Amino acid sequence: MKMKTIMLVCAAGMSTSLMVSKMKKAAEAKNMEADIFAISASEFDDTLASKEVNVVLLGPQVKFMLKQFAPKLADKNIPIDAINMQYYGMMNGEKVLEQALHLIEG
Repeated sequence: MKMKTIMLVCAAGMSTSLMVSKMKKAAEAKNMEADIFAISASEFDDTLASKEVNVVLLGPQVKFMLKQFAPKLADKNIPIDAINMQYYGMMNGEKVLEQALHLIEG
């Protein structure tokens, strides 16, 4: 399986960094190679320009930015979605990882 790069976007990066840790543990449990990282919304354009990503997930705090970010990803065929609120609230890294993989696989 090819390495997956999953970018999480949030307001400041604090709670989402905990989600990154949980998702990395879930990926390890599946013996999956994954580059999972979190950025703040203000870093979106620069990160996209400098790094190849497979999927973008928005934290609940910035899900309103979906309409702003989606057009920037459309021509790159990078799926984007908001993280399921329930999974985020429970810090369920396994479910959020599944959400990301489902988006990548279409």
